[in-house]
Amino acid sequence: MIADPDQASALSDLAEILGLSLADDIIEAAVIDGALTVAVQRPSITKVLKFLRDDTNCQFTQLVDLCAVDFPEREERFDIVYHLLSMNHNLRIRVKVTASEEAAVPTASKVFSCANWFEREVWDMYGVFFSDHPDLRRILTDYGFDGHAQRKDFPLTGYVEVRYDEEQKRVVYEPVKLTQDFRSFDFMSPWEGAEHAHQQMLPGDEKAFQDG
Repeated sequence: MIADPDQASALSDLAEILGLSLADDIIEAAVIDGALTVAVQRPSITKVLKFLRDDTNCQFTQLVDLCAVDFPEREERFDIVYHLLSMNHNLRIRVKVTASEEAAVPTASKVFSCANWFEREVWDMYGVFFSDHPDLRRILTDYGFDGHAQRKDFPLTGYVEVRYDEEQKRVVYEPVKLTQDFRSFDFMSPWEGAEHAHQQMLPGDEKAFQDG
């Protein structure tokens, strides 16, 4: 939360400027919990980012981060969130658009070159497509990876596991197999404890048998 009243006032003034200058492109611009958040029409994201970068009242010349948030219950389940920094005005701003598995988001890499890898990560982890991206491919997982690992409906175990096969002398992919039945603990389980403590005592167990 921003404690400086001058910054809070500057953000409120900026929200008003954006509302007037980009009335057809912005859904909402409001200071929430001390931070300016701007919701943008998806087709207008490139236009808005250029304005924020170049306008003298803004000068948000650094794209600090670009990420996604998953809301599976929504029709457009993803928020694509851009965090921008203005060094000249010492201000930060959060810009967001909604997206779905089918709806592409215009790439921001033509406005901020660093968006290239940020968008590749979002594509890899969430499956959000960025139109006109120069090189949209996986960046954290292998090219043969099945699914998008940070979606909330992605299984924690994944779909495949990777191991090195000595016979084939190469890395192989196999369906996930849980090699241990986690519900069948032996007597050494830290959750269930020893079944026969008098037979299998561990250092310190003697304290349990002391009087008082």
